[in-house]
Amino acid sequence: MRLDALIFGGGAAGLWLLDRLSRDGHHVLLLEAHALGAGQTIASQGIIHSGMKYTLTGLLTQSAKTVREMSLVWRDSLLGRSTPNLSHTQLRSGFCLQWHADTLVARAGAMGPRYAMLPKPETVSMHERPAVLSGVFGVVARTPEQVIAPRSFIQDLANQYRDRILKIDAKAGMEFELESPGEVAAVRLTSPADQSTLELKPRQVIFTAGAGNSQLRKHAGLSADLMPRRPLRMVLVRGDLPELNGHCLDGTKPRVTITSEKDQQGRMVWQVGGEFAEESIRIDEKTLTERARSELSIALPGVGLRHAEWSTYAVDHAEGAMASGAGLESIQVLCAGNVTTGWPTKLALAPILAQEIASRARAPYVMTAFDTTPFVHWPRPSVAQLPWDEAGRRWWQVAESTGFELRRAA
Repeated sequence: MRLDALIFGGGAAGLWLLDRLSRDGHHVLLLEAHALGAGQTIASQGIIHSGMKYTLTGLLTQSAKTVREMSLVWRDSLLGRSTPNLSHTQLRSGFCLQWHADTLVARAGAMGPRYAMLPKPETVSMHERPAVLSGVFGVVARTPEQVIAPRSFIQDLANQYRDRILKIDAKAGMEFELESPGEVAAVRLTSPADQSTLELKPRQVIFTAGAGNSQLRKHAGLSADLMPRRPLRMVLVRGDLPELNGHCLDGTKPRVTITSEKDQQGRMVWQVGGEFAEESIRIDEKTLTERARSELSIALPGVGLRHAEWSTYAVDHAEGAMASGAGLESIQVLCAGNVTTGWPTKLALAPILAQEIASRARAPYVMTAFDTTPFVHWPRPSVAQLPWDEAGRRWWQVAESTGFELRRAA
């Protein structure tokens, strides 16, 4: 079966690109070896960054401009005013809150950060301030950063393009036929359900599988060592918690970022990230959760977490890097033969990656409707579970001092 494009990877980048190429008239399929969104997308906090954090020092960077433009694209899609239509995607919050930690660094910068040529945060008056932030130092502000529910977003696009998304067995049910390194002639698939076969002959092969791009590039005869990985370990807190989505700043940089959503039993869960998450891969779970509790006590003075339960999860970010080793807050697209590899560093950048790859695609073979009959009975991948709803996840309590009690997930 001939295709204009074959996409590997069903996260935010792959699904957004599938929508774009489908609307452009391409005969395109998306292949997923695991669950849709598994990895970076489902593990993300769902914040559609507005670019503000890149201008906290008063410098308007290209990263800030790019992210701000993409946040506007997302906003229109979530309202159903542009494509992809994401009007069925759950919005956790239409904004993020922002406040300062009561530290010497924060007090030294008490005049507040400067926001170069971006909409400034809107100050929240004392009587509008949520109870969870009643004890924080200084000003509380509202920033135009929407927070989506990642699983709902994935499900939204999966529902729209179910006929173009196939489940594959990447280890035993996939074979690449190469004309030369980076020049894929065909991809042969064996169904994980009934062992039926399907031969696809794409003009373009596109890898948008995040950390999985490395192995896929090997299949295509290309180097797999082009992108570094940035492992993080995020912290989860669940219990009788208020809803909260926002950033606690320390001077001109975010110290703690919290987003929230209810689990399948209706309990509120906080996803907690920040500087400690960057260093967490080197410490054990007990030390990490104790440190996270300490950070939250600074970020949210007076908020009790005595009866809360804690857990952690790892996420492996595959992203670009400059020669200096500093991370790029942008996309990276590599082309070799008929193979394109793309990496967005953030959820918010999925639209610009899709735009960049689509702009390089050749015109479709034919303009007739795409016939999906040959794979109508092929298995479809499920949508990944959110980290806190995963079966068998361990939860524990952290005492006021250093107590540590393990619990199995309910």
